[in-house]
Amino acid sequence: MPINRVVINSSPLIVLLKSQQSQLISQLFTEILVPSGVFEEVTTKDDVASTQLPTIDWIQTVEVNTIAPEVATWDLGKGESQVLSLALGDPDFAAIVDDRAARRCGQALGISIIGTGGLLILAKRRGIIPSISPGIQALRDAGLWLSDSLVNLLKEQAGES
Repeated sequence: MPINRVVINSSPLIVLLKSQQSQLISQLFTEILVPSGVFEEVTTKDDVASTQLPTIDWIQTVEVNTIAPEVATWDLGKGESQVLSLALGDPDFAAIVDDRAARRCGQALGISIIGTGGLLILAKRRGIIPSISPGIQALRDAGLWLSDSLVNLLKEQAGES
């Protein structure tokens, strides 16, 4: 079953905005939730992401008042906890997170997890972009640290190795 609904964390959102690839999110998914804590985290900084996010009409900002107890035990950041709690509460949603601990938590709880690099693979598979290599370089240029081994793995998964 294809993933069409997502909850996105701040770091993927910031790096996609900074790398001018945020349109991929709206092209890939029909419903994009941004928890209130994530929105606050992105918009309190003074950068391109903080000025762009409030103008985007394809996101839905959602107030999150309760963190799921099974997520709270992982002692993650506010944004990650809100993202995973929302996704845990509705299995139709995948969580877009890059933080290693948050990814482990989500996987342990049976939540569908996608990383920023995975978005590029999905975009290629759906015919939105012809290659992930330029997107990976743009993410790196925007400040996302990706190891060479991870880049090679992403390229391999995209059929570009």
